[in-house]
Amino acid sequence: MTSLHTGRCYLVTGGSRGLGYATAEVIVAGGGQVLLISRDSPRLAASVAALGSAAIAMPGDLADPQLAGAAVARALAEFGRLDGAFVSVGGPPGGSVLSTTDEAWRTAFDSIFIGALRLIREVCGVVGAGGAIGIVLSTSVREVLPGLTISNGLRPGLAMLVKDLADEVGPRGIRVVGLLPGRIATDRIAEIDAAGDPRSRERSEERIPLRRYGTPAEFGTVAAFLLSEQASYVTGCLIPIDGGSLRSP
Repeated sequence: MTSLHTGRCYLVTGGSRGLGYATAEVIVAGGGQVLLISRDSPRLAASVAALGSAAIAMPGDLADPQLAGAAVARALAEFGRLDGAFVSVGGPPGGSVLSTTDEAWRTAFDSIFIGALRLIREVCGVVGAGGAIGIVLSTSVREVLPGLTISNGLRPGLAMLVKDLADEVGPRGIRVVGLLPGRIATDRIAEIDAAGDPRSRERSEERIPLRRYGTPAEFGTVAAFLLSEQASYVTGCLIPIDGGSLRSP
């Protein structure tokens, strides 16, 4: 594992905490370098400091049309190369179909959909054969999550783009994978549980075959492997990391 990412460099969005930071930790431990992007500047600075000289910080929001190009340019300037990206944009606010406003849809679409797509276009413009892009989606791609209408609406569209993009860039030797986290013990999931009944986590764990939430480290290990050249024949697919909770094959 110590040489899994030696000499490789990645952009990691949502990199100050949760799934992004956990994936960055594994990449750095495997000899790689990362440019972490996050809206939370103080937390981002602390995360980069914890990772050491293999990481650099870039505060910003994917909804900003200028960020994608600036991030790719910064990575090339700092690392001299770019081998791919881990694209995570966090979770949209909760709500139902009838209660979610037009403005909430537009805000989420700009960040989760257009922001991610803009970054992916920029990355694909500079990476070469052996490059890889991992897009964090959700089990809502395959199964409705109650109370998370925006996620249920937007994530499946991005999931289809994983296959579409894999077809487009595959001939150049670039791979694209979608990651479907289930109940991973991040701050985001803790917030969702806190908004429910006091037994929310217990009830959720009862529906997971492994009877527990996953850890960010477990997710990060899988994500970092899929970005590595060890997964060189894996592309155009959606990988659940959910303890078996999805009921579809």
